[in-house]
Amino acid sequence: MTEPLNDFLSSVFACEGLVLHGATTIKKRRQMVNAFQDEHGPPFFVISLKAGGTGLNLTAASHVIHFDRWWNPAVENQATDRAFRIGQNKNVLVHKFVCPGTLEEKIDELIREKDRLAVDVLDGSGAETSFTEISSEEIMKMVTLDINKAMA
Repeated sequence: MTEPLNDFLSSVFACEGLVLHGATTIKKRRQMVNAFQDEHGPPFFVISLKAGGTGLNLTAASHVIHFDRWWNPAVENQATDRAFRIGQNKNVLVHKFVCPGTLEEKIDELIREKDRLAVDVLDGSGAETSFTEISSEEIMKMVTLDINKAMA
């Protein structure tokens, strides 16, 4: 997904940006981050969620867009935190792509449920609640397109 996004954004900005994914070497990552952080660097940086979740300091970023949602809310939060580092002096807006009736909507609902559960457990009001496994039926329900929502 990173390459199609890069192609689209390159046409919007009329110049090239940067793309970082799991196959990007550590040396190349450092070079890309330095280029992006430069005042005259590229206007955008497409980073896959898992690859960008650790070891990056992106204080030049003003927008974070999660295009590849993840089941674990901590993974998304960690990726978001890459822009909220010491030295950040810009307002940072975080956007998440969620289309009705899709897998992303179901992941979003799961993340919200996990966040609620974490609050309940930490607050003590739901300490007896356990969310350790998802049944096969629940997984099928999550990944099946909800045609009614998608068509609305």
